[in-house]
Amino acid sequence: MTHYFETPSGPGRERQVQARFWDTEWTFTTAAGVFSGEGLDQGTAVLLRAHTPRAGSRRMLDLGCGFGVLAIALASAAPQAHVDAVDVNARALDLTARNAAALGVGDRVSACLPDEVADGVRYDEIWSNPPIRIGKQALHDLLLRWLPRLAPGGVARLVVGRHLGADSLQRWLIGQGYRCDRTASAKGFRVFEVAPLES
Repeated sequence: MTHYFETPSGPGRERQVQARFWDTEWTFTTAAGVFSGEGLDQGTAVLLRAHTPRAGSRRMLDLGCGFGVLAIALASAAPQAHVDAVDVNARALDLTARNAAALGVGDRVSACLPDEVADGVRYDEIWSNPPIRIGKQALHDLLLRWLPRLAPGGVARLVVGRHLGADSLQRWLIGQGYRCDRTASAKGFRVFEVAPLES
């Protein structure tokens, strides 16, 4: 079985989907074989209702970008910012790049594989609906790879299903030396704001 966190080999079956958030109607192209290929998923919607990017953020990361909802939303709301949209699924990256161009932010959204991000890049904000289903250890490894890339004073905003281990993930992040505050809870999802304790 092909998962959304792998590049699919079957047909894409592209479609247009509508989403509304931040008082704006959005149209995205999506396809089979990417995360939430039928449209905006509930977790991401909860995250977008809970937060907007902070004023002054210049570099942001959409970790596990899917077809690009978060990356495009961030770039649209923060015209001074550049957003890296990272995924391991090549189809997702292609859709993200195309959606960003269609929605007028293609020059400030870079859709890229994880290893294509330069080692020295640091982020004012990391946003993610992380791929919980890759397994606990793989998820922990993923977060420990990217959370240290927060710039001084930077924050990560994560949304995780309560039934998928949100509360245990919060405890684990605190144990790793991060502040992890729940900032919203709705429709079975938790939204966390994560930052190093010294921030």
